[in-house]
Amino acid sequence: MGNLKHYGIYALGLLFVLHILSCEQDVPSNQIFFGGQIVNPSSTYVTLYKDNKTIDSLPLNLNYRFFKYYDSLETGIYKIEHIPEYKSVFLEKGDSIWARINASSFNESIFYSGRGAAKNNFMMDLLLRFEAENNFLSSKYSSNSETFTQLIDSLLLEKKNRWIVMDSINQLSPLAQKITQAAYIYPYATRKERYALLRGTFWDKKQDSVYFDYRKYLSLSETDLAFFDPYINYLLNYLSEKALDSSQNYFKNRQKTDFNIKRLQLIESHIQGNVLKNNLSRAVAFEELMKIENDENHQEFLQQFLLVNKSKSYLTEVLELHNDIQRMSAGKKLPELKLQNPQLEVVSTHQIVDQPTVFYFWSQTQMMHYRNTVMKAKSLEKEFKNYQFKGICLQPFNEIVFEVHRMMDIDPATQLAFTDFDNDSKKWVLSLLNRAIVLDANGTIIEGFGNFSAPDFADLLRKN
Repeated sequence: MGNLKHYGIYALGLLFVLHILSCEQDVPSNQIFFGGQIVNPSSTYVTLYKDNKTIDSLPLNLNYRFFKYYDSLETGIYKIEHIPEYKSVFLEKGDSIWARINASSFNESIFYSGRGAAKNNFMMDLLLRFEAENNFLSSKYSSNSETFTQLIDSLLLEKKNRWIVMDSINQLSPLAQKITQAAYIYPYATRKERYALLRGTFWDKKQDSVYFDYRKYLSLSETDLAFFDPYINYLLNYLSEKALDSSQNYFKNRQKTDFNIKRLQLIESHIQGNVLKNNLSRAVAFEELMKIENDENHQEFLQQFLLVNKSKSYLTEVLELHNDIQRMSAGKKLPELKLQNPQLEVVSTHQIVDQPTVFYFWSQTQMMHYRNTVMKAKSLEKEFKNYQFKGICLQPFNEIVFEVHRMMDIDPATQLAFTDFDNDSKKWVLSLLNRAIVLDANGTIIEGFGNFSAPDFADLLRKN
């Protein structure tokens, strides 16, 4: 009987695998099949986004798999999110894509199979190659512009040749060709814009003309790429370079509200198409509003944003962010959240804060960051005995987390977890893992946007 039971489970598993493998043949040309498996999941679902809007939330089953057939999903660039990580995926009618992801090493582990996989694997391979090149290229920013241009051109040619091979093997649609080409062209264009931002101060018109010759081959109105990160990153850096006078220092000026107002004005005058304008102005608004030190100038910035942005949903989103930031400012009462404790009970932050408190944050997908953060917290606890230090995990607890606590000798009583990442991160305006919130004994905010990893973080605690 036991053997029959075992055989039955095996047969069911085999049937599931065969079903997935057959999806490539089964999916009609007007449908899209999208599914996958998450190894070491950090949450219980996967979210699919398009154009900054949630399309679907796909729960993981007992085998940590998710899948769905879509009859009305449009061809285009989507984002797949498994909190707190996300990546772009290009889906077309007739695609049957199965993704395998290890949440503990998100970028490095993503692999697609099935019809439509090749274009997405090509883009993931590009991403990993770009990451591997970063340190090398960083050491080359001291080179003169001619040497740097030659280096970028050679790397670009290498990626182009890889694309030609990939395109010759796979029958890519014109849109798939456009997007996969953009995936290597625009990251290198971004690197050239970054070089100009860092080294282009005091260039004359002739130097500008020679160096920026590549711009004439690129477009400022690619609506198909309006939500494609490589393209948006290029445009944001292009706008930054155009916003500076030849004698202005990028690092000094990028912190100023005037700089981002100028970028909004350039979006209005240089960028074509409302979809692209709206997405870029939204990105600039998020950058500016997160510069908390510029708070007194944000009303002026928002007035300019109103002139450029034509999206009511983006306007609502930006104004809500502005209001959430105000609620997290010094002197305000910390907005209440319901958090999970190590006993898997839901507790209010009002119950937790009964003495001066530091909240720091971590993710199950960034365990090295967690180790370093906990070590710093333990060090600070010794010096600041009047404070309690509470780590907050972005995802609900699971047995893997408790095992990590045992291995790292972390007191579970010092740890909490979000119960609803989307709501909780928005309420506390959490955008970086290095964030810290410092409170007094009454739950009043002393510093709502501290940098826990900063060398001078302890100085903030000494002042209070």
